Amino acid sequence: MKNGFLLLLFISMFSTAQLPSAHQQDLYKIIDEVSADRIENDVKKLAGFGTRNTFSDTVSNTRGIGAARRWIKAEFDKISADCGGCLEVFYQKDLVTTDMGNRVPKDAYVVNVVAIQRGTTNPNDMVMMSGDIDSRASDTMDFTTDAPGANDNASGMAGTIEAARVLSKRKFKNSIVYVGLSGEEQGLFGGKGLADYAKKKEWNVLGFLNNDMIGNIKGVDGVIDNREFRIFSEPTDPTETERQRNGRRFYGGEVDGISRQLARYIHKSVKTYMPEMKPMMVYRLDRFGRGGHHRPFADLGFPGIRIMEAHENYTQQHQDIRTENGVNYGDVVEHVNFPYARKLTAVNAINLAQLAWAPIRPQNVKIGGIVEANVRLKWDPVKDAVGYKIYWRDTTSPTWDHSRYVGDVNEYTLNEIVIDNSFFGVVAVGKDGIESMVSFPSGVFR
Repeated sequence: MKNGFLLLLFISMFSTAQLPSAHQQDLYKIIDEVSADRIENDVKKLAGFGTRNTFSDTVSNTRGIGAARRWIKAEFDKISADCGGCLEVFYQKDLVTTDMGNRVPKDAYVVNVVAIQRGTTNPNDMVMMSGDIDSRASDTMDFTTDAPGANDNASGMAGTIEAARVLSKRKFKNSIVYVGLSGEEQGLFGGKGLADYAKKKEWNVLGFLNNDMIGNIKGVDGVIDNREFRIFSEPTDPTETERQRNGRRFYGGEVDGISRQLARYIHKSVKTYMPEMKPMMVYRLDRFGRGGHHRPFADLGFPGIRIMEAHENYTQQHQDIRTENGVNYGDVVEHVNFPYARKLTAVNAINLAQLAWAPIRPQNVKIGGIVEANVRLKWDPVKDAVGYKIYWRDTTSPTWDHSRYVGDVNEYTLNEIVIDNSFFGVVAVGKDGIESMVSFPSGVFR
């Protein structure tokens, strides 16, 4: 009798357990499908073009940025052919002239390679991953000296191509855009050109994942680590108004801009599906005083972050190939750790997939509860959402630590939780359990 009761209890517990959806289980398959060997082959191919300086040879088929971008486009075309034409592959370009910066040696077109995997239901909602095509020698104006740029940034470009190979086998309701950007070393010209293009085309960019150097594990500081990586994001939106800035003095949100929410989304995703990795959120736009191709997207109000290695080696960045005082300088293939690049490519792939499967984040989230014992939130209904979840955290916590699923409603009260002591946000949940990014309240109500 006792054994029978225990069996019934076990069956009851199992039947009510929340099993992962097919999409959630597929995220593990996506991780496994990313290939270090293919990334290695692509890095070697890109480094083999000698230099990929933005102003290098565009005619040769074996040397210079022209040959590199044609090869990248051919790879995207090949991937598209393998998935029945699922990618729209094209060049996007803008003319850059010598009066546009002191790193422009001559007038030239900055050419990006774009591959769009259109969503089945929301083709204008875009999540984007980029790598940089261009490389540089010690002198950024020198466009003839060898600059293989194996880690900076053939690694990020190879990762982007590999993500396209893996994800193009699947269907998503939102679009995924895989991009090779040029002109990064001369002033982020490629990113600015594509960000302006996205704005002109009225793309709803759900997130821009800039991958710049994802292959080095031996830092100039002596640290060797093949699990840790950085996620750079700025705290607030550069497009905010003076009224919004003033509002933060009273309502908070100093570290809750949309790019920071994207960083938290990636951090949580990695902790869930790749717990062996150690994501480090860095509360800064980029490295100290520096910039990357996510910045032009953030400048226009799009969520943009940078994913990169945690421990850089400056003897292998922006250096002519040489040996001085026993130190080997230069960004060559031998310094790239391909299993590590595979891991960071997988980080990108599972987050691209989730954002392409998920509903968009709730809009017009408002919060109330001033001088009350309860917190009240309301938001606009989201297409494709089957329900919503409210997140909250201590004001000093970097991550969303508490949550409650509240069902298919667009207003909810958290009883006996005081508004003064926490920050709050709302996500939309799809029928497969995949969540949107968190939306931080943009206003208050009484």
